[in-house]
Amino acid sequence: MYHEPVTELTPEARDIVRALNSLKEEIEAVDWYHQRMTASKDEAIRAILKHNRDEEIEHASMMIEWLRRTMPEFDEALRTYLFTEAPITEIEEAAGGGTSPSGAAGARGLGIGKLAR
Repeated sequence: MYHEPVTELTPEARDIVRALNSLKEEIEAVDWYHQRMTASKDEAIRAILKHNRDEEIEHASMMIEWLRRTMPEFDEALRTYLFTEAPITEIEEAAGGGTSPSGAAGARGLGIGKLAR
């Protein structure tokens, strides 16, 4: 869904809209399959629903990776928050009030030295 006139958006912006809408749809599908799986009493259908849910998780992850590669802001935020052990709500504070490249995971470190024990 476009919130601005489509003619005013660049092709890259339109692709980002497509990706974000697809991500929303994949996450919604994860929710639907997870609820159905949890509620079902039949083991065979539970296994199918779990398989379907996990496929949607894969699709969502692929879209997140595309967004990370396309939008530096996604890359920065994901590197700050993902695969960390610190309390999630304290990571931003430890990184200096916002995400920063120095707070990125990997070789650059997490930027949460004060929280490490």
